[in-house]
Order: sequence, then structure tokens, then C-alpha cells
Amino acid sequence: MKSLWGRPFSTVVLIALASLLSWPILGGRGALMLLAALLLALLFHHLDNLTTLYRWLQNPRLDTVPIGSGSWEYVFSPLRRMLKRQKQSEAVLTAALDRFQMAGAALPDAVVILDEGDRIEWCNPRAADYFGLHLERDRGQQITYLLRQPQFVDHLESGNTSEPLVLRMSRDDGEMMLAIQQVPYGDHQKLILGRDITRWERLETTRRDFVANVSHELRTPLTVVGGFLETLEDMTTPDPEMTRRSLQLMMQQTSRMTRLVEDLLTLSRLESTQNPLREEDVSIPELVRVLHQDAQILSAGRHRLLLKPESGDWLRGNTDELRSAFGNLVSNAVRYTPENGEIEIRWELLAGNHPAFSVRDSGIGIEPQHIDRLTERFYRVDRSRSRETGGTGLGLAIVKHVLVRHQARLEIQSTPGKGSTFSVIFPETRRLPAKGQAVAAKEHA
Repeated sequence: MKSLWGRPFSTVVLIALASLLSWPILGGRGALMLLAALLLALLFHHLDNLTTLYRWLQNPRLDTVPIGSGSWEYVFSPLRRMLKRQKQSEAVLTAALDRFQMAGAALPDAVVILDEGDRIEWCNPRAADYFGLHLERDRGQQITYLLRQPQFVDHLESGNTSEPLVLRMSRDDGEMMLAIQQVPYGDHQKLILGRDITRWERLETTRRDFVANVSHELRTPLTVVGGFLETLEDMTTPDPEMTRRSLQLMMQQTSRMTRLVEDLLTLSRLESTQNPLREEDVSIPELVRVLHQDAQILSAGRHRLLLKPESGDWLRGNTDELRSAFGNLVSNAVRYTPENGEIEIRWELLAGNHPAFSVRDSGIGIEPQHIDRLTERFYRVDRSRSRETGGTGLGLAIVKHVLVRHQARLEIQSTPGKGSTFSVIFPETRRLPAKGQAVAAKEHA
């Protein structure tokens, strides 16, 4: 302040001294005119700087701050320093805002910022995917004008921040389940968070269906066993034939429950991340011969069984898992092929050196709408027939998991009333030449 007021005061003092010194020379009138002229010049100097300041204020920029002269230098210099600090602060804030927006854009969840009137202030790109919002287009819009589902409107108006709203959204590629949470913050503002829980909802549905199916599958044999036990307990006079028949049926139901539990344990083991695939060299020609023998025992002469091991190649894989998968396909063919039908077991090498195991039957066949769901747990085309043949409903689910662990795929071709062919196709990388071929190749090399 001393510097700011000192210079104009000194200027006025100098003008006054100059006028007094000129008094003897110019006389009183001339000295007064000189004083007036100097004061007028000083006034024009300040007016000129004020005009410059006013013009600059119309478009204030750091690089165009006036330099000023005289006392005005003490006005413009601090102004320049203040603007420089402000620009530096703006740069820091802009960088922070950019980082915030980049972080918001990278979030896997949708984020929408609403003002006190529920108008959109900002949203990240995921909000465009989930809610169909676009920041440049929808900024300042009332969100309930864009998301008009009654459940969402009610949830927003309720101010419920403790429980998320599960909302079903329609999209071009199907339905999506969103968990929407509102979080209050700042001065009556809100964050709307949206998370895609479609996968978790499907898993939860699968879990509920799985528990329900297991309970249903176990309830029937347990009811049968319990009923016969009550009958035997209530018998005052033992009936040998009734006792024998009851014990036979109880053993059948017990065996059915045992197979179900064993299949459940197999599925659990195949799905466990703590159970990596233990690989070995597997002689598939020998394995298909064993499966052919098992099929003959299961068929008991009711079918014509053909074995066609057209390749001597081995596989790199797990013997027990491959036997379980192949065995399920063979036993299904036997169970679902009428008496006097034909079943063919084949091991061959397809184009591209892809090893393939296939089972062809002349059974009842499968309608096209069922084929894509055959590997689902407990999915049955004909439930009554499946139970009659002793199936647990988990065989093809086990097959699918074994093939996934071996990078193989299952192809199903079926014609209702004419039969089906189930083919397991392995990648070339799992093919091993037969041991005799490998030895010959080494000797030739």
C-alpha cells in the first residue's frame, strides 16, 4: 500500500513544486495554467490506464495483462501474478478432473451424478451401455424422463439407500439384470450406481434349480424305501415273498441314490479349481474295447454292438475322466435304443488330424429343440423314460465338463425315430501316435 500510494502522491507534490518554482517566471496566472495542464495530463494518464484495464477485463487472459506505467504498474503486476497462480490452480484442478473422469470411465459399473433436482450432471460410458444415457446429449435432463420404469422412479423418490433395486432391462442382445443403488452426497446430490448382475442371477437360478432337482431326485427313492420299511414294520406275519420283493426294490432305489451321489461328487471334482487335470498317455483303442465289453454286459444281448477302432492313435489326457465321459455316451446309447437296435462305437482320425470318438445308435432320436440343452444338469427329454432306464440326469453334464478340461467339443446329430450320433472331437495337440508307431518313427529317424 505504501508503494501504491507513494508514487501518485510524489507526482502531485512534484507538480505543485514545479508550479511554485514557475511563479516568479510565469506569474501567478501562468503558474496556475501550468499546474492545471500537468494535473490534466496526469488525469489523462490515469484515464488511459483505466480504459486499458476495462478493455482487458472484457477478455481477461494471462498473456494479455497490460504492463502499465507509473503507479499502474503496481496494479497490473499483482494482477498478473494472481492470474498466473489461478491458471496453475486451474491446471491442477483440470488434471484432477481428468483423472476422476478417466477413473469413472474405467469403472465396470455405471455411475450417474444427479443434482438436487435429479438432473444429470455427469455419467460414465458404462451408463450409456446400461441405461442408454449420453453425457453430451442428456446433461441437465431429468433422469426420470429418460429412465421411466415405475420401479426406478419409485425407488428414486423413496430415497432408499440401504437396499439396491434389482431392475430388468431390455437390450438388443437380450435381457440384463441391474442392481441399482443410490448414494446421497454433497449438497442434496446423488450418485446412481448400476451393476450388471445378470451372470450372478443366472448362477443363483442354476443353484436354486440344482438344489430343487437334487431334492426331487432323492425324495422319490427315499419315499419308496421309507414306504417299504413301514410296510415291513407293520407286518404281523412275515411274508417271505413280500419281504424279498421289498428288499429288492429298496436295493434298486438305494443303488439309484448311490449313483446320483457319485455323479454329484464327480461333477464337483471336475468343477473344482483345486483339481487340475492330471495328464498321462491314454490308449484309446484299449479303452474303447473295454467300453465295448461293458456295453455288451449292459445290453445283455438285446442289441447288435459294433466296434470300429479305425485309428491306433493315443491321447494325452486323463484315463479315468475319459472313461467316464465315453462310458456315459455308450450307456446312454444302450439305454435309449430299443431291443434289436444297433449301436456302433468308433475311434477315428478326422481331417486336420483331429482324433474323434463317436457313438452311433438306432434309438429313439432327439427333437432339435432339446439338443442344445442336453448337457444341462438334470435336463431330460423324457423324464419318465429316463428314470425307467436308471439315468441320474447328470451323465451329459459330466461329459461336458470332461471335454472342457480336454479342450474337446461334443457334436450331436439326431433324427427322431432313426437314432443319434454323439461325437467327441479332440484338438490335434492331444493326439499321440500309437506306441508302436512312435518307436518305429524314432528308429527310422
